[in-house]
Amino acid sequence: MGSTMRAVVLCGGEGTRLRPFTHTQAKHLLPVAGKPVVEHALAAVRATGIRDVGIVVSPSVEGQFRERLGDGSRLGLSVTYIVQPEPKGLAHAVLCAQSYVGNGPFLVYLGDNLLQGGITGVVNLFRSQSPAAVVTLRRVEDPRRFGVAVLEDGRLVRLVEKPPNPPSDLAIVGAYAFTPLVFQAAREVKPSFRGELELTDCLQWLIDHGHPVLPYEADGWWQDVGRPADLLVANRLLLSQIESRVEGEVDRGSTVDGPVVVERGARVVASRVVGPAVIGEEAVIERSTVGPHAAVGPRAVVREATVADTILMDGSRVEQGARIVGAVLGRGARVHLPMGKPSSAFLGDESTLEVKEEG
Repeated sequence: MGSTMRAVVLCGGEGTRLRPFTHTQAKHLLPVAGKPVVEHALAAVRATGIRDVGIVVSPSVEGQFRERLGDGSRLGLSVTYIVQPEPKGLAHAVLCAQSYVGNGPFLVYLGDNLLQGGITGVVNLFRSQSPAAVVTLRRVEDPRRFGVAVLEDGRLVRLVEKPPNPPSDLAIVGAYAFTPLVFQAAREVKPSFRGELELTDCLQWLIDHGHPVLPYEADGWWQDVGRPADLLVANRLLLSQIESRVEGEVDRGSTVDGPVVVERGARVVASRVVGPAVIGEEAVIERSTVGPHAAVGPRAVVREATVADTILMDGSRVEQGARIVGAVLGRGARVHLPMGKPSSAFLGDESTLEVKEEG
C-alpha cells in the first residue's frame, strides 16, 4: 500500500463568511503568513509522504487554483483538479473524487483547516491498523459548534453534529483517512437538514455497518479559516513557526529583530521589522515599523507607517503616518491616514481608506 495512497483536499464552497475578500478570490487562496491557506494544507499533505493530490473546487474558482498552484510541482506534489458542480456538502465533494482515488485508501483534508502538528499521525495510524476510516479529533472548550465524537474502548461509537448538549468534548477536525467503503456510505446516507451530504453521517454509517473507525487525537492548535478574524488568528499561529530567511535587501539604516522572512526582490529601507513577520517578494518597506505578526504581501508598500498583527495582500499600500493594527487589506487596497490612533479594518480588494487633512 505504502506510497500509493492519494490525498483529496476539499476546497469547495463559496466562502460567504469571508466577504469582502471572497468576492474576488477563493477563500482557500487568501494569504496567511505569506502563503495561501491551501498551500499550508498542501505542505501538511506533503509531509505525510503523499505526492498525488486531488483538489476539489467549485467551477467558479477552478481557474484561480490552476493559476496559483499549477500542476503542483512547485510544491513537490502532483495536483489534479476535480470540479464539484454544486455545493452539496463534504461527502458529496468526496464522491466527486471517486474516479480519482480509485480502489485505494486515501486521505481527506479540508483545505481551510490548519493543524499545528500536521496530519502525518492520521496517515500513520491508518497504515498501521488498516481500519475503514480514521477521523481526527481534538478536545475543545465549546463542542456545540462542531461534530462531536463518542468513544468506547478507543473506538468511535457515535458522532453527533453540533449537539446542544455535547456527549463529549472531542470535536471532529477536518482530516480523515478512508477506504473506498466511504463511497458506498455517501451514496446511502440521506442529505442533512442543510440539504448536504455530511461526512459525519458517512462515518456513522461505517460504524453502524460494523466497520472500524479509529480516532486520531490531535494536540496543539487547530484553526479553520471561516471569517476575516480567523485569518488574523491563523496568521499569528503560522508566523510563530517561521524561521528567519533574508533574500531581499535590508539597508544599513534598518533593524530586523526576531524571526523574519524577507523574500527576494523585497526592500527594507530605514525601517524596523519585528518578528515574527514576512515581507513578500518585491514589497517595499520605507521609514516604517512592521511587525510583530505582520504578513506583507508581494509588491505591497508600507511607507512612513506602522503595521502590526496585520495581513497586507498583494499590492496593497499603507502610507503617510497610518498606524494599522489587527487589519486585513485586500489586493491593491490603500490606506492613507495622518498620524493618529491605531486603526483596524477589513478592506476588500482595490478599496481605499483615506483621511484628508483639513486646512
